[in-house]
Amino acid sequence: MAATALPPLPPQFKSIQHHLRTAQELDKREPVVAYYCRLYAMQTGMKIDSKTPECRKFLSKLMDQLEAMKKQFGDNEAITQEIVGSAHVENYALKMFLYADNEDRAGQFHKNMIKSFYTASLLIDVLTVFGELSEENAQHRKYARWKAAYIHNCLKNGETPQPGPIGMEGESFADVEREEAGSSSLHSGTTQPTSTSTYEANNIPTSNYTGIHIPPGAHAPANTPAEVPHNTGVTSNTIQPAPQNIPLVDSSLYSAQSAGEVRLTPEDFARAQKYCKYAGSALQYEDVSTAVQNLQKALKLLITGRE
Repeated sequence: MAATALPPLPPQFKSIQHHLRTAQELDKREPVVAYYCRLYAMQTGMKIDSKTPECRKFLSKLMDQLEAMKKQFGDNEAITQEIVGSAHVENYALKMFLYADNEDRAGQFHKNMIKSFYTASLLIDVLTVFGELSEENAQHRKYARWKAAYIHNCLKNGETPQPGPIGMEGESFADVEREEAGSSSLHSGTTQPTSTSTYEANNIPTSNYTGIHIPPGAHAPANTPAEVPHNTGVTSNTIQPAPQNIPLVDSSLYSAQSAGEVRLTPEDFARAQKYCKYAGSALQYEDVSTAVQNLQKALKLLITGRE
């Protein structure tokens, strides 16, 4: 992958160092997600400061990494087609989120699940590359950030966290950021400084989260992206998913007739294609339920012209 070494991270870009670190961790396992993590960092960095020499130098090297990845994975439609890339990143973020949520609801609190919540929130940040976040994803991001901080602070203080969604005051995210920043530095000429910053105040959730719809942890996919450390004491039995709840196929679709002449617009075809892409991406993560739901949406749209 991108062999171009990055120069030291300018202080102005402290907020994107975690996304770049996540990209490094995913380079071999999930290069598509790693690519979009870098693209998010690039776009965010351009908005922060693209004029000072050190920032321009850093962004130039980051652009070289992106170009190298594009050349290497040029035949991957998740890189060449944004709609496929968006589905791929979203499914991976949700997979990470569901793994952590499954562990949380089972009362299995350990550093790996904290990291999974934390990383899921970063990957939902990355989804803004493709446009505005859906309300559901925005809620998942807030919840994941809050859960990571809450569980981390409980374990640090020798307290037992409460599993599942609960109403809590805002938690400081500084320790989680600091620990993650110190766990692995960016591959540049020098070691990156440990972050001591916190998220901006308007990003720290302080409200009651009991009303947020969080997907049941029992739906966590079989192949979790997070690797359980040996010293957590978590056995493989604790991360095995419960059987998936597969939605019933809408039998009316088999006999559905078009109401007169259905004239599908280019937007209709684009939406149907989107649902099919989402279904294909979900199957990569063995998420049968999501695949079935999206295929049914596509079929209904093509048959009736309505969603």
